[in-house]
Amino acid sequence: MSSDQLVDFESFRGSWLEDIKKDNPSTVELGRRFALKLISQWLDMSETASDIIYCDGSGDGGIDIALLDTGPDEVTDDSATSGHTWYLIQSKYGSAFAGTGTLLIEGQKVIDTLDGRRSKLNSLAEGLLDRLNNFRNGAGAGDKIVLVYATERPLNDDEKRVLGDLRAMGTVRLGSLFDVEAISIETVYARLQEIEMSAGSLRLEVELKGDLVPSGPDLLVGSVGLLDLYGFLRSYRDVTGDLDRIYEKNVRRFLGGRGKVNKAMHATLRDAPERFGLYNNGITIVVQAYEPGEKNVRLVEPFIVNGCQTTRTIWEVFHNKLSSGGTGVNPETEAWRKRAAQGVVVAKIAKVGEAGETLLQAITRYTNSQNAIKEKDFLALTSDFKTWQTHLADSYDLYLEIQRGGWDSQKALQNTNPKTKQFSKHANAADLVKVYGAGWLGEVGLAFGKNPPFLPDGSVFKRIVNEAETDGGPFGAVDLYAAYLLQQATVSMGFGRGAPKASRRQTRYVFAMVVIDLLKDVLSRANRPLSLRNVSADLVRVLEHQDAKSSLLDQAAEVVDGYLTQGSDDSVFQEPAYLNSFNSDLNAFLKWEKLGKSETDTPRLRNALAINKAVMGKTIGGVSSRDTILGAIGSA
Repeated sequence: MSSDQLVDFESFRGSWLEDIKKDNPSTVELGRRFALKLISQWLDMSETASDIIYCDGSGDGGIDIALLDTGPDEVTDDSATSGHTWYLIQSKYGSAFAGTGTLLIEGQKVIDTLDGRRSKLNSLAEGLLDRLNNFRNGAGAGDKIVLVYATERPLNDDEKRVLGDLRAMGTVRLGSLFDVEAISIETVYARLQEIEMSAGSLRLEVELKGDLVPSGPDLLVGSVGLLDLYGFLRSYRDVTGDLDRIYEKNVRRFLGGRGKVNKAMHATLRDAPERFGLYNNGITIVVQAYEPGEKNVRLVEPFIVNGCQTTRTIWEVFHNKLSSGGTGVNPETEAWRKRAAQGVVVAKIAKVGEAGETLLQAITRYTNSQNAIKEKDFLALTSDFKTWQTHLADSYDLYLEIQRGGWDSQKALQNTNPKTKQFSKHANAADLVKVYGAGWLGEVGLAFGKNPPFLPDGSVFKRIVNEAETDGGPFGAVDLYAAYLLQQATVSMGFGRGAPKASRRQTRYVFAMVVIDLLKDVLSRANRPLSLRNVSADLVRVLEHQDAKSSLLDQAAEVVDGYLTQGSDDSVFQEPAYLNSFNSDLNAFLKWEKLGKSETDTPRLRNALAINKAVMGKTIGGVSSRDTILGAIGSA
């Protein structure tokens, strides 16, 4: 978004809250909508994610919503592991938030719940507490339980200090895995604006202590002590409330950097921190400007573009060691601190100016060249999605949301600037990639259970964008638009969380796969090409034709409903793998990577598809469903 299109925060906030307030929800539902939307955009996940637990109400133990983030499932570096994080969210929208008192009272309530000091919990909170206790008992070094306050506006300095008190209280009683965060609508707004502050607002400035010297007019090089780097990261989080914001310009962030910890670095920091600088390649920070002092340098709008894993691992180790609470002296910790004080990390600080996006991208590209980051990763982040966004806008009047919250910003822009292009349709890019992966590539279980395979550098994403020759050409806007139409059809057919029919609550990706499978059968019988590009173009024609759309979608829904019905001939409850491998756990079975892929893996589903394909060839009034679908496609 160019600087002349930036919207002010109040306009963004108004647009952001529109769907929260829609249809005058109850107080409980209002708080739930607010927290779910905010946490979803903060973690960049779909609001329809399966592992969301609602506890809000009487006996909730101070927890409105809980979710488990298992981090990236695809880690290309063998020395990297992914920590798991439980987020316990308190929704503090509007009058539910009354300053420091609210934070203290509600925070104490959550800590008491986790510490087993609260009784009379509701059944949902009791079930969650059992899972949290099991999690604590088996927690690894990178695992966390994070209390998250979701507020309308950012906390002030007094309220931030209360968060520090709660962290100390929680770590004393629960251990170093406990942490506290605060997010607000401004958190999302700041990310979307890429910290390009509007006129009159303050610049983000954080001090970094280190031995740094000039190397030319726009570069500082040298070393930073490990303790000083940890202090810098802590100051950044205190100022912004959002440590992840410092990685916004780093390609690695899109691979799930939030929970990734490098085992080799972790071992060095734990056992020989004084040697860290000998083994590590260092970090690169880009800034809008810097102001050197005698012993430190003031960084304006800093972003870490190389060293995401390095700084994240330093943060995890030092946070666990030095922020665990307690008023006494631990000799072991003090001995470690003295060794850590001798450790350094090599650092470069590059000044790119206020309009240095091109230079910033080049620095990001070349400083990451030693890592396993492919050219396509950068294209996806810097050009492909932006190109597809333009094509979808020009050809289909569809706004492609590249980062969650972008649609709220676009709505605010449309409201404040009537001359800008007015969109009524929108879709999130990550959601469309998952629909496409499930439907076109048959990755139903992965789509239902995981996100990383569908993000840049993920296995499914690579298949989507890299196999142009066998797919009939490069993946593009038509494919995304076809996925959008299929996504909308899925909603219109009543699939998804809270669906009236139980058979449709967990099967939206199964439905997408069935739609494409049935369509490909129709195309095959008519000797039409079956490359992925042709399937996308033909699906668009079908879903834009009412009779053909009904013929295809109704038959697909019939397959799914029958498959999820107890007692039917081809029921999921009779699948051998469901009974023998998954012990009749439907949720786990629907996340199975082999779901729907072959007759050997899911014979009941494949048989149901075969029967319904035959049904589509039967004529009623001289016309079959196949004829109707092919008629919509025509001779194109």
